[in-house]
Amino acid sequence: MIDLIALGVKEIFQPYPLILLFLGTVAGIVVGCIPGFTITMGVALTLPLTFGMTSIQGLSVMLGVLVGGLAGGQISGILLGIPGTPSSVATVFDGHPMAKRGEPGTALCLGIWASFFGGLISAFILMFFTPPLANIALKFGPWEFFSLVAFGLTIIASLSGKSLLKGIIAGLLGLISTLFGTDPMTGVLRFDFGLHGLSGGFSFLPVLIGLFAFSQLMSNLERREGAGTVLIEGANLGFSSLKTVKTILRQPFNLVRSSMIGVFIGALPGAGGSISNILSYDQALKGSKHPEKFGTGIPDGIIASEASNNGTGGGELIPTMALGIPGSAVSAIMMGALILHGIQPGPLLIVEFPDLVYGVFVAFFLAHFFMLGIQLYGIRLFVRLTRVPLYVLVPAILVFCSVGSYSIHNRFFDIWVLFIFGVLGYLMKKFEFPLAPVILGVILGPIAETNFRRALMTSSDYTLFFTRPISLFFLILCFLSLLYPFYQRYREKKRSSNRAKG
Repeated sequence: MIDLIALGVKEIFQPYPLILLFLGTVAGIVVGCIPGFTITMGVALTLPLTFGMTSIQGLSVMLGVLVGGLAGGQISGILLGIPGTPSSVATVFDGHPMAKRGEPGTALCLGIWASFFGGLISAFILMFFTPPLANIALKFGPWEFFSLVAFGLTIIASLSGKSLLKGIIAGLLGLISTLFGTDPMTGVLRFDFGLHGLSGGFSFLPVLIGLFAFSQLMSNLERREGAGTVLIEGANLGFSSLKTVKTILRQPFNLVRSSMIGVFIGALPGAGGSISNILSYDQALKGSKHPEKFGTGIPDGIIASEASNNGTGGGELIPTMALGIPGSAVSAIMMGALILHGIQPGPLLIVEFPDLVYGVFVAFFLAHFFMLGIQLYGIRLFVRLTRVPLYVLVPAILVFCSVGSYSIHNRFFDIWVLFIFGVLGYLMKKFEFPLAPVILGVILGPIAETNFRRALMTSSDYTLFFTRPISLFFLILCFLSLLYPFYQRYREKKRSSNRAKG
């Protein structure tokens, strides 16, 4: 194993791969922090540039964009309350409240170091445990995927805030919005009401941007007396990396658990960071001694979300490198780059090209050091964004959001989706409905429907959901997860009554 890693080090520690990895990381951070410009889009844009490069040079650029993008999404999420990427949605829950409290530098520093540690843990697993983890991922059929997603949907109860009913209504709204457009299994149009725009359904990213970005900007404008005011009054530019690292290392279980969730979800083809960051946040909340503080700006939530999304990056590479099965759209583009260079991805890739495979592993590991240095150096610059007057900030963000929404499918209808869900998100905030369950429903709804119907097309035997061990395991977790919020509330009431008596 050490010999193989040495081969990878030899491939990467050369001038061109190092420079390209660094430039890719910078580009990824920029792409990640702009709402609507996805990591997949950033990696796809680099593909034509790799034609004149060697395979390891081309993959170095792409890996830099992947790592930079996963960590860069937190910048707009923490400072503006608008997640730059779907994998940074949960970071907003505690990151933005901490920034509004006047500590944007500390919140960003927490997110950056959590991303770094989460990425290193996933890189270690990637290097030493790729083959066995890839074999576990192969055992996941539609039954297991559906049960996993059902477990994910139970998080709605945890993210509902004070009112479980409002959380369920918000989650159902997200699930219902996924039913419009083309049936994923038959290709038949449904609920399009004769409108051409609805034939493609509501795209996930315009919904996400509308709910978080548009509604957040409307709320910001409403709360300010004048458009010349800044986003965060009295923002503290200071931060301490040493204190931040100590804060993170005081929560080793939260850090490792979140990173492992990220790796596991990433290794499942088609899952990704949009699921893992919310799932990790939920587990951090359930395992916390003070769950009532989540959502108010505590480090635990930022650490869980950011450690998991960079952990997902390493997980996505496991089936790609070991089996030739893309773990995500980004790794599918990487496989395309390999094919363009005459290299056939598959189970024999590690045997035939060990220098290339372990070069990818080392590049992924090294990209996190580049990401750490670039982001820590840029924190003071990022935080100054909060001091830009709203009359400048709001139009600029709206332009980026609109361009990002349009560029996904080149449909003008997606800009209307952005506007409609933006107004909906604003009204939900006004009436104290949580936004997170809507996003959870939008993300998980299509995956649940597709895998449930695929399972029934494979076999009409419903008992397979309970007789297949992995599926049964997730269904048990699903049941326990549903009960846990009620137990938490009972425990909190008991504590309150004991305090009253005392």
